[in-house]
Amino acid sequence: MTMAATTVTMRPSRGGVFGHLSDVLWRNPRLTLFLMLTPPLLWLGIIYLGSLFALLLQSFFSIDEYSGLINREFTLKTYAELLHPSNLDIILRTLVMSATVTVGAAVVAFPIAYYAARYARGKWKALFYLGIMLPLWSSYLVKVYAWKLILAREGILNWLFAKAHLTWLLDAWLALPIVGGNSLSVSHTGTFLVFLYVWLPYMILPIQAALERVPANLVEASADLGASPRQTFTKVLLPLALPGVIAGSIFTFSLTMGDYIIPQIVGTSRRFIGQAVYAHQGTAGNIPLAAAFTVVPIVVMGFYLWFAKRRGAFDAV
Repeated sequence: MTMAATTVTMRPSRGGVFGHLSDVLWRNPRLTLFLMLTPPLLWLGIIYLGSLFALLLQSFFSIDEYSGLINREFTLKTYAELLHPSNLDIILRTLVMSATVTVGAAVVAFPIAYYAARYARGKWKALFYLGIMLPLWSSYLVKVYAWKLILAREGILNWLFAKAHLTWLLDAWLALPIVGGNSLSVSHTGTFLVFLYVWLPYMILPIQAALERVPANLVEASADLGASPRQTFTKVLLPLALPGVIAGSIFTFSLTMGDYIIPQIVGTSRRFIGQAVYAHQGTAGNIPLAAAFTVVPIVVMGFYLWFAKRRGAFDAV
């Protein structure tokens, strides 16, 4: 029996400082990995986590009622202010709006995502992606102000209601408490519609990705076994697409909860958390209370992400 001689070719050493450094990094892959990860980790640790820690620290301070200066002594007084009726109303209003937008986006996005996953092929699928992504390429403020004009009393939406002889229906809706107002552009309904439009792509894409993972033969087998379309949806499609729905809800819920521009432009004078943070930090100069308000979305999203991870939502992101 003959055995071929095994030869090990060594990488020739390069000359100069850079050549020596290259040899050292080539022979020490762990050192290379350490040097590559250190800059982004330092950026994350100092800029992001450092600023977050400073924010949390500010929330444990308070404002002197007489001088208006920050009292840098550890206290829970500022968090107790969040329980005041006016501040608690802001928190509850924001959470309700975020949940409503999330549910509305899921209802609108599911049939669109289902069609794209099951029936769109070739150029039609490319057209689908173009239609979903195209609104994201335009300016955020342009979209919001465009909706301000659409929802105004002289806007096209009111004109369509008038042409359909449904002005009475719109007026009846605007006469309702909480959701109504002088016009759609100064009501919570208008705020909801703009939120829904702006964040809808972030719900469609995860659901579409989750539905594409569902084998088509499961739907066919459900029908062959005598299940109705409703049973197929509730027992087969929805459970398998639920991670995608939860993944999309992470975006819609968190983005709605932290936004302050849309409620500022389209909506009533009732504040949301983002507006409260902007007002207390900029106008009122109450940085501890502004910091305490920002802790609320962090805590809420922390629990929400924990729940989403347990449901496997990150597989569809």
